[in-house]
Amino acid sequence: MLWRIVLSVAIATAAALLAGWLTGVLVRFVARRRYRRTLTKLHENCHKPFVAVLVVAANYIVLFEYENRVIAGIRHALLLVLIVVAAWLVIKVLFVIEDFALQRLNMDVPDNRRIRRLRTQVALIRRLTGAAITIIAIASMFMTFSELRTLGASLLASAGIVGVIAGLAAQTTLTNVFAGMQLALTDSLRYDDVVVVEGEWGRIEEMTLTYVVVHLWDERRLVLPTTYFTKTPFQNWTRHETRVIGAVQLHLDYRAPVEVLRTEAQRIVEASDLWDRREWVLQVVDSTQLTMVVRVLASAADAPSAWDLRCEIREKLIVFMRDNYPEFLPGGTQRVIAQE
Repeated sequence: MLWRIVLSVAIATAAALLAGWLTGVLVRFVARRRYRRTLTKLHENCHKPFVAVLVVAANYIVLFEYENRVIAGIRHALLLVLIVVAAWLVIKVLFVIEDFALQRLNMDVPDNRRIRRLRTQVALIRRLTGAAITIIAIASMFMTFSELRTLGASLLASAGIVGVIAGLAAQTTLTNVFAGMQLALTDSLRYDDVVVVEGEWGRIEEMTLTYVVVHLWDERRLVLPTTYFTKTPFQNWTRHETRVIGAVQLHLDYRAPVEVLRTEAQRIVEASDLWDRREWVLQVVDSTQLTMVVRVLASAADAPSAWDLRCEIREKLIVFMRDNYPEFLPGGTQRVIAQE
């Protein structure tokens, strides 16, 4: 009896391994002619879980020919393993499909708003499907035990205090999960969006169902729960397009020559490679008791370019005023008198 069982298991395992090997050979042969990249990646990522499913399923089916308590226990263990490896295979297949979708969404284009939205949704769906399949697999494993099915039914029928405690404990996590789904589906936040949060400027580097990582301008990372972006106002500079208008403000004396400054600002903006050749303007936008506020607006292709363009305009205008009209800078009259 024992030798028959061992022989049957060995034959089933060998047959499953042979089938897995032949499948790999067939995939490599077909990949030489067409769909090479797709089939190769699918084979590299899914071959091991596929062979595992074949081996476990073959042994599980073979053991149905034998009936005793030990064999029944082994068959039950194989069923649990089969559920695990099947979930592993499904997750691998879905991840390969999602990787292909992400590779087709190239963000190295001038206007990548739609692509960033799709990448954000695919990435969040990837995590959601992985979690859903894992939960389904665990639930299926529990359902193979009749005692646990009865226990589960009794717990569901009388949730009581345990249900309340579990609900309170999971409330924050579930809130973040739903907030993450809301961000992905409503397109209010995407990968590589330029945002200002907590007074910090940065880009969206990573998004999950529970938290968002913002890559700040000084290489720090700001990690925020997804609920932050659904409950707290924040600035999204690339909500509708990547183009950003940068603003530079200068406080000058009322006697400062605005037209001369406008001509110099035009020269600086037009000479800069960071300007996208669309918009620029110099205006007096405010006044105080001692100074007038001059603002220069200039557009750039994206947020980093706008930041560098603002710094360039500010620096060169200050140098121009210092060299030519120092008396019209804040405190300039006192410095000129002191020099004289």
